[in-house]
Amino acid sequence: MDVQGTVAAGFEPVRDAFVRNFEHLGERGAAVAVYRDGYKVVDLWAGTRNADETTVLEPWALDTAQVVRSATKGVTAAVPLLLHQRGQIDLDAPVGTYWPEFKAAGKERALVRHLLSHRAGVPVLDRPLTPAEAVDGTSGALALAAQQPVWEPGTDHGYHAHTYSWLIAELVKRVTGRSIGRWIAEEIARPLGLDFWVGLPAEEAHRVGRIGPVEEPVGGGGALRLRPKRSVSEAYQDPRSLTRRAFAVIEPRPDENDPAYRAAELPASGGISTARALARCYAAMIGPVDGHRLFAPATLTLARTEESAGPDRVLVVATRFGLGFMLHGPAAPLLGPGSFGHPGRGGSLGFADPESGIAFGYVTNGMRKGVTADPRAQALVRAVRSSL
Repeated sequence: MDVQGTVAAGFEPVRDAFVRNFEHLGERGAAVAVYRDGYKVVDLWAGTRNADETTVLEPWALDTAQVVRSATKGVTAAVPLLLHQRGQIDLDAPVGTYWPEFKAAGKERALVRHLLSHRAGVPVLDRPLTPAEAVDGTSGALALAAQQPVWEPGTDHGYHAHTYSWLIAELVKRVTGRSIGRWIAEEIARPLGLDFWVGLPAEEAHRVGRIGPVEEPVGGGGALRLRPKRSVSEAYQDPRSLTRRAFAVIEPRPDENDPAYRAAELPASGGISTARALARCYAAMIGPVDGHRLFAPATLTLARTEESAGPDRVLVVATRFGLGFMLHGPAAPLLGPGSFGHPGRGGSLGFADPESGIAFGYVTNGMRKGVTADPRAQALVRAVRSSL
């Protein structure tokens, strides 16, 4: 395997694990990056930039980026937290304070923190959006404002897989007057020099590889290998389940390789990033990176303080969430008890661990069926742990 990039002394196990992912876990093209205490210690890439075999299989390059699906949510979560840090959002205010139309159909008591912690009760829509409606910038927010919650906001939690896009985007738009993609570009990506976009500019489209499915490794190894009374897969097969409905709020399923989809601002699932950008962003959440720091200590505490825990109404298994971030636990194993971040369905992962000073980013073009705990990402996390 022709692996490109660099590894600092002591982090060689990460390179070894990265190679094994290609040799034994079906990896097609991927990159991994690790920061420690604000300095890059791992920056590796290998394989081909395209996984769907519809085009020439070009090698993964230094600047190749990929769709990272729900790993987008971690960077998205930083936006309302930074607005809170700046005094522009009260996390304990009703959502309707900023978005008056949301105070309808039993959502009057939904708080801003409920949106971030997947407690708002609106992971589904009574009528799914078409792909065109999903990306038009208005239909999603209108549908959610009118939607009746499936539980009283604040009383339970369930993963808002897609509706998180329009909930957070509309909140940010009402508070700042800017779209969330523009806010991220101007306030996070540009100061930190990140190759990260929610709404891909046309001039960057040539850098983005094509994602596609890859087979599970022989002998299993799939994500979310837990044994609840009802598995995620079983719940997904039931068209009436919250699981199926939450992942099907856009029908038919959009093509994530479509340039129009990539140019849309879908902050729950449509982010495009390099591994380097994910790791660098999380590094700036927990400490300075080249003079830039995102979270003040109090905001960092908010990000990783448990808000939701226990059986997830959508993902079925027990999950833990802080304010917008998944927290370390059986469903989302990260580096340690204080880690926070977000996986992307199919493989990608970004997180930070303040106790060790580690920030991690992994992106792949080979999509698996699992929602979290992808075996390739987990192999790299274990290698980071052993390097410490």
